[in-house]
Amino acid sequence: MIIYNSLDNKNLVKGIVSGKVAVIPTDTIYGIVACATNEPLVKKVYEIKKRTPDKPFIVLIADIADLGIFNVSLPIDLLSQLKDYWPGPNSLILSCDNTKFDYLSRGTKSLAFRLPDDKKLTDFIRKTGPLIAPSANPEGQEPATDISVAIKYFNNQIDYYVDFGKIIGHPSNLIDFTSGLPIKLR
Repeated sequence: MIIYNSLDNKNLVKGIVSGKVAVIPTDTIYGIVACATNEPLVKKVYEIKKRTPDKPFIVLIADIADLGIFNVSLPIDLLSQLKDYWPGPNSLILSCDNTKFDYLSRGTKSLAFRLPDDKKLTDFIRKTGPLIAPSANPEGQEPATDISVAIKYFNNQIDYYVDFGKIIGHPSNLIDFTSGLPIKLR
């Protein structure tokens, strides 16, 4: 376990790209992050969180173009609406029926994406690629508000912790666009 105090650390970026798991501050709360395109890592985070296996994780992206990595294409009318939601604390559920990403969609044929409104975080994601980012807590527990709580929850199961002090935030809004119309779920 290594503790950093910045997302702008070459060893942290290199570790995430090479398959490590970290607890970092997101634009909303502390989250457990790992490369979203690495299926074994996604499975590992499910185990670490003790998360119900049919609940998909939110994927953090650095740019709308990152949706192409997941073969998600947006209708023109939705593209024009994105500026109302992104960047910001809104996770948008979008259709994704590519079976290559079943390990992420968990049978839902959709994925939730968030484009954070935090330059340091989006710069980090540009270096690592899209990240899964569930809250830093075992399922059923309160999200960690600081690194000491996250360490109590996970200890050495997490490779890196990034300490930004106390974060009192809220999980992102979750808005379902799979029907074509926005439906706020939380």
